[in-house]
Amino acid sequence: MAPARRRKLLHCVCPQRGFSLLELLVTLIVVVLITSLVTLNVGSGGRGIQLEAQLNNLVDVASYALDEAQILGVDYGLVLYQLSRDGEQLYGYGWRERRPEGWRVPESGKDIFAPVELAPDLELRLELEGVPLADLALQDSGDEATPQVILYASGETIAGAIDVQRRDSGELLWRLEWDLLGRFSLLLRGEPEEDS
Repeated sequence: MAPARRRKLLHCVCPQRGFSLLELLVTLIVVVLITSLVTLNVGSGGRGIQLEAQLNNLVDVASYALDEAQILGVDYGLVLYQLSRDGEQLYGYGWRERRPEGWRVPESGKDIFAPVELAPDLELRLELEGVPLADLALQDSGDEATPQVILYASGETIAGAIDVQRRDSGELLWRLEWDLLGRFSLLLRGEPEEDS
């Protein structure tokens, strides 16, 4: 077969063609539409995801603090507090370390033991075994605040729970429970997970 004829055959079999402007615009519109729908769905659940992350972090830091307490022989404490910011009441929590001069913000692990503030529409309710609710008033957010939950250097603590609920309706969103040995569990709406 002659080379000129072969080139002509190849050219006819594989024509080179690009996308038309209309095809590109339709594709772009479909991508933008799908992205918008995904963003709306993810954005509406963002606050719930952030709260769950904050509470999972609280569980992790509590376990870490209990380990540190046993290794270093120093008591750590969790203080729940209320503060006012821009005219709104916010709930938050922070960590303290027992020193000879009293409870202070831990000197080491400042990133780990950083204080956390919750969204303005949430509130915290603390329960401790054997302690009347009247004695569990929330503290101020000062550095010398006395913690309500103490993780002792012996590896023990007082069993209890923290409920995170909506301020306006009182709806229970999460319940953080722990036992005497400081085993923490996070329960969605206060209900244990069903075993599959």
